[in-house]
Amino acid sequence: METVSVLTCPECGHTQAETMPENACQWFYECTACAALLTPLAGDCCVFCSYGTRPCPPVQAGIKCCGDWS
Repeated sequence: METVSVLTCPECGHTQAETMPENACQWFYECTACAALLTPLAGDCCVFCSYGTRPCPPVQAGIKCCGDWS
């Protein structure tokens, strides 16, 4: 299980390595460079699944994540 993902801000392109919560989704993230508030894209459960280099731990484990209502 990988718990570190590099987020890329869609507004300014800044990248930042962050440790993901292992048992929850993170729905908001404030870019440390431009202060843009990132939220998940449609169909994604969290900001790591939308903007990160790795999906969140629940998705990695094959668990139905909190934002996946399909």
